[in-house]
Amino acid sequence: MRHYFKEQERDQDFEVVEVVEVQDNQSVVSLKSNDSDLLKKTNDDDTKEKGGWTNALILLGNQGLATLAFFGVGVNLVLFLTRVMGQGNAEAANNVSKWTGTVYMFSLVGAFLSDSYWGRYLTCTIFQVIFVLGVSLLSFTSWFFLIKPKGCGDGNSTCDPPSSLGVGIFYLSVYLVAFGYGGHQPTLATFGADQFGDNDKTSKAAFFSYFYFALNVGSLFSNTILVYFEDRGMWTLGFLVSLGSAIIALAAFLGPTKRYRYVKPCGNPLPRVAQVFVATARKWSVARPENHQELYEVEGPESAIKGSRKIFHSSKFVFLDRAAVITDEDRSGTRNNAWRLCSVTQVEEAKCVMKMLPIWLCTIIYSVIFTQMASLFVEQGDVMNAYIGKFHIPAASMSVFDICSVLISTGIYRHVIFPYVRPTELMRMGIGLIIGIMAMVAAGLTEIQRLRRIVPGQAESELTILWQIPQYVLVGASEVFMYVGQLEFFNGQSPDGLKNLGSSLCMASMALGNYVSSMMVNIVMAITARGNNHGWIPEDLNDGHMDRFYFLIAVLAAIDFVFYLVFAKWYQPISHDEDSIKGTGVKRKDISELDQV
Repeated sequence: MRHYFKEQERDQDFEVVEVVEVQDNQSVVSLKSNDSDLLKKTNDDDTKEKGGWTNALILLGNQGLATLAFFGVGVNLVLFLTRVMGQGNAEAANNVSKWTGTVYMFSLVGAFLSDSYWGRYLTCTIFQVIFVLGVSLLSFTSWFFLIKPKGCGDGNSTCDPPSSLGVGIFYLSVYLVAFGYGGHQPTLATFGADQFGDNDKTSKAAFFSYFYFALNVGSLFSNTILVYFEDRGMWTLGFLVSLGSAIIALAAFLGPTKRYRYVKPCGNPLPRVAQVFVATARKWSVARPENHQELYEVEGPESAIKGSRKIFHSSKFVFLDRAAVITDEDRSGTRNNAWRLCSVTQVEEAKCVMKMLPIWLCTIIYSVIFTQMASLFVEQGDVMNAYIGKFHIPAASMSVFDICSVLISTGIYRHVIFPYVRPTELMRMGIGLIIGIMAMVAAGLTEIQRLRRIVPGQAESELTILWQIPQYVLVGASEVFMYVGQLEFFNGQSPDGLKNLGSSLCMASMALGNYVSSMMVNIVMAITARGNNHGWIPEDLNDGHMDRFYFLIAVLAAIDFVFYLVFAKWYQPISHDEDSIKGTGVKRKDISELDQV
């Protein structure tokens, strides 16, 4: 509820003209300053010596080390389940898909807690502690309960059947890893961007590029060195290396605690968004004013939402403007019902979520493309000639070409393309989708060649596994445009009170990509494996047509690209009032005379 005060009171250099008490017991003081820049200058003085690239580089190191630890667990998890836990291929693959999707879905939990209650720093700290506990428990469980006899799980010697207690602790540990890593990832990206000012968009864009770069540096070590040890049965050693990396990452994160630049949480956004829709429904028959200046907004430079700047009115979803229409009933009441009258900034916060949803939905099909690297690409490589002379290349190790492509493409973009051409985030995401389509076409063409060189009686084709290099390289290049573009777009276009939610949308897209890919495989096999037909993706890939599945994904992605172009052209960017001040929630109780407006 809001109270409006008529009395004016001098408090140092500021003149109080109204106090607004909002529904969640936060309050906002609208201020008029004799010097309009004084309050901003005060805030800048508090943070001018904090943040910057020094802290950002520490956070990038934290990202690389945490990713090394995470992929040290996840990259060979399917082999651990089959070799050590005794699961079948289908059961293990299904469990890994569920676990991977859960990792990314937990990002929404971390984003909500960070935006609403804990703030970025505390959220990152708590979830990284959970992550360390999960890896610690996994290391202990594998050594004490699962790796029996010692050295088993190397593909040659069989492990003893695990006990029920061992299985239970194992699943607890890996889901603690999922909860910890998924919960802090989007918040860490946003926290890194917080180290720069709101208007320093160049540094923020560079940080997001290097953030994804650091992620791939960490995964490069996991996909090469740790895979080597784990593939030879040294599972506990591999997990201990991951544990050490996770501990160093946490220590590095905690080191510059006093030097970080902090952004306070803005309160639970769910009631704020719900209030807009409820107020709109209650005023559905109310006519919207032609001039949006007549809509309700708190006076003065300070926003009514704690920790958030004011947002200018936009021309999208104008039916929600009814929530900010001031009616006679609003004027006649002694209290303002937050479920009936909302400020323009609050309405625009809800609009921003709705405007981003179509763009986000269009990124899911790209995540389906990305998901193939961990599934069908590996299965395809497993039935190709993987020898170069006497040296054998594991099919899963081909992902190294994807990682190297990301690292090289990031450098080329940041230092060769970006200084001369600066495409918008939406343009880069569109380019990433196009390159992803090219990767599926390349994978399909490789599969056609593989099927042509099948040797009767042999599972492996004569076609060398190096034919897979183009599809991995193209996926890696597409990631630089799509996923880095997503991080920048969803973070930059989210209201101040929903920054972490914006960053988490990227990981949520990956999660849905896993689920949609699994659903597509099931549907395709249900349709194509009828009668005597083996289907497109049978157990023996030599009897199937996996190339058609790749081409199907390419066609769906091309259709998705058309919709993406429509929504990208329709999209109206968020426009903050740069002269406004983030709400502080400071409550002033020393003004007594009440007068309704």
